[in-house]
Amino acid sequence: MNRLSERRDFAIAVCEEAGVIAEKYFLDRSNLVIDQKGAQDWVSEADKNVETFIRQKIMAAWPQDGIFGEEHGAATGESGFDWVIDPIDGTTNFVNGIPVWTIVLAGVTEGRTAVGVIRDPNMDETFVATRGEGATLNGLPIRVASGVALQDGTVSVGYSNRIETRHVVPVVAELIERGSMFHRNASGALSLAYVAAGRLLGYVEEHMNAWDCLAGQLLVAEAGGVVEDQDADAMIRDGGRVIVGTPDVFESLLEIAESAWGA
Repeated sequence: MNRLSERRDFAIAVCEEAGVIAEKYFLDRSNLVIDQKGAQDWVSEADKNVETFIRQKIMAAWPQDGIFGEEHGAATGESGFDWVIDPIDGTTNFVNGIPVWTIVLAGVTEGRTAVGVIRDPNMDETFVATRGEGATLNGLPIRVASGVALQDGTVSVGYSNRIETRHVVPVVAELIERGSMFHRNASGALSLAYVAAGRLLGYVEEHMNAWDCLAGQLLVAEAGGVVEDQDADAMIRDGGRVIVGTPDVFESLLEIAESAWGA
């Protein structure tokens, strides 16, 4: 087994363990300590403690690797391989008792995402991608939808308080105008995984942080979808826009997004 395969298997195991920890907090929300970072931007002790757990596992198994996470500071490494953590993607859902949230872990090297794992404990689903080796759901290969036109499927539209609200409404309006359905579940990572699994046709968001999107973008690419070419290190540093889709609809989504965002 090569080092990348070892890291992939490690990531799967850690995400599944972290999911068990997060579920315990989810089932005991009345005692959960919650803070607000900004408008519609929450963080709980579950987020912080799950990330700490993942970080400790990484430091024990791969002490030379770098670590970047949503809730704690960056730890630079010497190996050239970096881990990017979202301990709970979908915290708003989590704190409100909506079972739509995930554990997300991506591995980056040489400016490219090499490993991506998205674990959904609520549905017992583990989405995994390794660069050049395809994407799987619970160990079985997955592919993006094929032969489904925009007007026959559903596209997920992301939104965060980092962008202007006036840029979101035109995307939704244009999707409706073209006969598509729109979807938002407040977990960008899970939506990207659903594109990879053929459940959604695409995902559009003007700005995402790396921990929310790197694993999902790799999943879509490895499942045969189209993903904008981006430098993963730049995404870790600054975040950026995310547009992914099936080969049938990607160009249409790009056109819709750029028209709405003034790109």
